[in-house]
Order: sequence, then structure tokens, then C-alpha cells
Amino acid sequence: MTARPGVPITTSSTSARSSPAAAAFVAASSLFVTAAHAQAPVEAPNVVPISASLVTSGQPPAAELGRLKEKGFEAVIYLAPPTVSDAVKDEALIVARQGITFINIPVRFDNPTSADFEQFAAVLKALGPRKVLVHCQVNMRASAFTFLYRTTVLKQDAREAYRDVSRIWTPHHVWKEMIEGELRKNGIAFEIL
Repeated sequence: MTARPGVPITTSSTSARSSPAAAAFVAASSLFVTAAHAQAPVEAPNVVPISASLVTSGQPPAAELGRLKEKGFEAVIYLAPPTVSDAVKDEALIVARQGITFINIPVRFDNPTSADFEQFAAVLKALGPRKVLVHCQVNMRASAFTFLYRTTVLKQDAREAYRDVSRIWTPHHVWKEMIEGELRKNGIAFEIL
């Protein structure tokens, strides 16, 4: 029996249909599945949950940043310069007031570097098992750096990890070059098409 968001779990077993306990379990399970999938881990553009403890996204609005602790986040890595036009004013303060670790790595979109990625990888690794939101403005920087982390540090399959990037964009020009260069440095054969 498989559960899909918004679809009640049903069974064809006669004994399950006739048992009140089984019926209660099925009803409760379908509500849980529906509720679990109805709520995004964070309200922001281009949200991509990577795991229970790692989410990438575009820029969350200030009000959503103020609710991150309620949603279980323990750290935020912001990968854009805080001076970009659509950055949230005082994001670091909004996040820090909740006791959440805030790290800004101001990656220039027109010039991502190996040093930027190495700093990101060191920070994410140091955060260990904490629940982390990695974001930028539209989830291009965040998805790319998280992909590199998953493949070069966690040794996840590049094709599988790249699916989460391709949900948002296809890196090109300097991003394609930087990503493929990092992969080559780590002995990973993968080309962005």
C-alpha cells in the first residue's frame, strides 16, 4: 500500500474494512499524509526539500524568516550579497533573534568561485545534523552549491542530485564552468547539458 499526497490510504482486505481499529488507522494515516505534504518546509520561491534536515529555496519574505524556528530550522546559509535589491533588510537580525545560526556567503552571481564553494562546504559540514535552510534570491546559487556539496562531500550520485537543480534551472556560462570544474577536481564525471 503506498501513500500519495491528498489521497486516502485504502485497503482491499475484508478484515481491515470490518475492523474498527484498522478503519481508524487508515483514516488517521490519510490525514497525516495529507497534512504532511500540504505544508511546505518554508514559504519561499522555488523550495526544494533535499532531506528532512536540508532545504534550498529562493528568498523567503521577512515574515517567513521570523517563523523559521517554529518550523524547526536551526541554521540559515544565505548565498547572495545582502545588498541585492530584493534582499530582506535585517535578515541576519530576524534569524538571530530566534537563536538560529545565520551565515552569509555573498556569492556574486556573475562570478561564483571555488573559494565561495569551499567556504560553503566547510560551513555546511560544520553545522552537522542541524536543520538548515540554504537560500539565495531564486534558488540558483543555493541549488548549485548544495548539488556540489551532495556530490563532492556526501558522495551522492551526481545524476540523482542534479535532478533537484534542474527543477529550478540549467546552470550556464560561469556557473556551468564552475560546477563542472569542481566536479572534475573531485574525480566526478558529469556534464551539464
